[in-house]
Amino acid sequence: MDNTSHAAESSRSGGQGTFNLTSTTMQNQIHELAKTLPPPRKQNTACDACRARKVKCNQMPGQDKCQHCLSKNNPCTHFVQAATTEKKRSAAAARRPRALSTANQTSSNAPSSRGPTVVEQPTPGHAPVSPNYTTAAAFRPPHSYWLQYHPVTSHTSTRELLAYLFSPPVPSSMYHASAGITGAYVDWGGAAPRLSEESFRVEVALDLVEVYFQIVHTRLPLLNPAQFRARLHFSLYVASQSRSHSPHTPPSASSTSSFLAKSAQPQNDAHKPLHPALVATVIAWGAKFSEHPLLIADRDHNNNQSHIAKALINRARDLAEDLKVHRIPSADHVVIALLIEPMQNQNMDAADGYHGFWLMSAIRLLLDLQINHKSVMSNIQDQEDRGTMIFAWWMACLADAYRSVYYRRKPMLDDDDYDIDFYTVGPVAPEHLDTQSTQPSPREQLEFLGYYRASHALARIARQMSRQLWRPATESDGIPLDILNNFMNLLNDWRDEYLHHVGVPNNFDSGWDFVSAVTACASDATYHIMWIVLFSALDDFGIREINDLQRTGSPGHLHPKAMEVEAQKQKVMDTALASATRIAGLAGILTLNGYLKLDSAVMHNNTATRTKSARSRPQRCAGCSRRQSRASWI
Repeated sequence: MDNTSHAAESSRSGGQGTFNLTSTTMQNQIHELAKTLPPPRKQNTACDACRARKVKCNQMPGQDKCQHCLSKNNPCTHFVQAATTEKKRSAAAARRPRALSTANQTSSNAPSSRGPTVVEQPTPGHAPVSPNYTTAAAFRPPHSYWLQYHPVTSHTSTRELLAYLFSPPVPSSMYHASAGITGAYVDWGGAAPRLSEESFRVEVALDLVEVYFQIVHTRLPLLNPAQFRARLHFSLYVASQSRSHSPHTPPSASSTSSFLAKSAQPQNDAHKPLHPALVATVIAWGAKFSEHPLLIADRDHNNNQSHIAKALINRARDLAEDLKVHRIPSADHVVIALLIEPMQNQNMDAADGYHGFWLMSAIRLLLDLQINHKSVMSNIQDQEDRGTMIFAWWMACLADAYRSVYYRRKPMLDDDDYDIDFYTVGPVAPEHLDTQSTQPSPREQLEFLGYYRASHALARIARQMSRQLWRPATESDGIPLDILNNFMNLLNDWRDEYLHHVGVPNNFDSGWDFVSAVTACASDATYHIMWIVLFSALDDFGIREINDLQRTGSPGHLHPKAMEVEAQKQKVMDTALASATRIAGLAGILTLNGYLKLDSAVMHNNTATRTKSARSRPQRCAGCSRRQSRASWI
C-alpha cells in the first residue's frame, strides 16, 4: 500500500510539474501569446451625441471632447453610458445571493454618505434612448427635454415644434428640478413659466418672427417675408385645427386680419409646410433683438445676458443637425445653414469658437445643387426661388473669401469655380425709388447701388491674399517684396474705383436709414480691414529678401532695396493705423445712431486677425484689432 500510494503521489506531482504555470518558461510563452491576441473590444464608450447619430466616437488624445463633438461644438457627455452601466450593475446585484445577515441588508439599503446619485440629462436636441432609470426620472422636471420623448421630424407640427423650443432648460439645482414648472423655468426669469401655456408660446413666436423681418432680414434677405408669414400662420392655426379633434382657440379677429394682410400669397404657396429648422432659426434670430417682456425679464434676471436666446440658438443648431441639414442638398437647407452660421461664436480662441462649419456646409450644398453653373440657374423658373439661390450663392462666396483672410485659412472657392451673374433687376430710375408705392427688395437696392460688384472685387483680392500669405513658405521665409507691392496696388485700385461709391462719404447724411448706414459702414470697414490684415502678416513674417540676408548674418540694411522695403513697410503701417482709426469712427457713428446693436453679426469687435503690440513701432497699431470678424454679407 505504501508503495502504491507513493507511486500515485509521484505521478500526480509529475503531472503538475509538466503543467506548472509558475515556471519562467511558461510565463514567457503566455506573455508572447497575449501580445498576438486582438485588443479587448471597447463597448458602451461612445458619447451621447455620437450614440444618437450612430457614428464612431473617436476620443482625441489630450482633449475632453471626441473628434465629432469638437468639430460640431457639441458638449461631449456620457449620461447614457453612466445610466446603462448603473442599470447593468443593478441587474447584476439583483442576481447575487442575498446576504444571510440582516445587518448587511440594512447597510446595503441605507443611503450613501454622498447623498442620492442624480444622473444628468443629455443635451437637448440629441434625443438618445433613455433607459428606465428610476433615480434620473425622480428628479426630471415636467416637460423637460421634450425632444427626448417626442423627436422632431420634418413632419412635426409647428405647435409641437414650439413646445420643444420653449421647453424648460436644464435645472440648475436639485430644488429647481423637483419644483415643477415654476422651478424648471426659474433660470429664464419671472415671466418664463407662462411658456407652459400654448397660447403664450404662439404669441412669443409670432413676435420673434416679426423682429427677425424688421431687423435681421434687412441685412440677410434670404426669405420672402409675406410668404413666410402666410405659411407660418397656416401651420399654426389652420393645419393644427384640421389635425386636432379639439381645435385651438384662434387669435382675435383684429390680430388675425392684420397678420394675413402682411401675408397675402397664392393659396398653393401658403399651404407649403415650413421646415422645422428654418422656423427654429428665425425664432432664435428674433430672440437676439426682441424687446418682448419675456426677453426683458430674462435679461434682468441674468445680468443682461439672455439665457432664452442662448437656448434657442443651441436648440436650432441641434435641430438642424438632427434633421441632416448639413448633409442633404436642398434650397431650404442652404438658407438654414447660412442663417445659423452668424449666430455661432466668432472668437477663434474660445473653446467653442469659430469653425465655419455651417458656412462650409452651405457651400457644399450649393455646389451639390450646381448653383455655381449659369445653365442650372437659368432653368429655375420661379423668379423668387432663383433670386434667393443667387443671393445665397454670393452671400456664401463673399463670406468664404473674407473668412479665409480673417482667420488665416485657405478659401473653399476660387475665381473659376462659378460663372453665374450677379442678382440683376430691371432698370429703376433713382427718382422713382422714393415715389413707388412698392419699394424694391433689399437685394434689388444693393445691386442697383453696386454693392455686389464692389464686394466681389474686394473678395477676389482677399482670396489672393489668403493663398499667398497663409501658407507655410510665407510663414517661414517671409513675404516677397513683389507680392507685397502687388497687394498694395490692388487695394489702392479698389479704393479708387469703388470706395467713393459704396463707402461712407465725408459728408455723412444723418438722415440715412438703417440699411443704408450699416451697409455703407460695413463696405468701408471691409476695405480698411484688408490693410490691417496686410500689416499683421507683414509684422509677423517680415520681407523675404531681408530675412534671407539676415539669416546669413548680414544686417538687413545692406540689401540693395532696403530703402524701398522700409518705405513700403512704413506706408503699410501708417495706412493700417489710419484704417483702425477709420473703423473706430464708423463704429462710433453706428453706435451714436443706435444701429450697431441692431446689426446681425456683421460689424463687431473680434480678434481673429491680431496685431502684435509688444514690438516698438507697431505698438501704435494696437487698435488695429478693432475690426469686423464677419464681413458684410453683401
